[in-house]
Amino acid sequence: MTIKEAQQTVDTWINTTGVRYFSELTNMAILTEEVGEVARIISRKYGEQSFKKSDEKADLGDELADVLFVLICLANQTGIDLTEALHKNLEKKSTRDAVRHQNNEKLKG
Repeated sequence: MTIKEAQQTVDTWINTTGVRYFSELTNMAILTEEVGEVARIISRKYGEQSFKKSDEKADLGDELADVLFVLICLANQTGIDLTEALHKNLEKKSTRDAVRHQNNEKLKG
């Protein structure tokens, strides 16, 4: 699925199953909540925190998909073409960071 197809699929789902988009403010709050759920799994799986019994069935892929879904909702309702935005962002990073990371001693070794 391309990013464009994902945006179309989410829009169709929202306008049928989901009834309508939540407000941008509500979706921003939901996005923050979903990113927190990703952070919770990462801190337990890759960090020093231990899993609680209620965390043991947490699915990182599912939580990342939740983040992506809400991000796509925000893009759709604010008129952002994520494919175009990602291309522009990569161009910006390629110019700005052309040698920045190669010169970072912390990344070597």
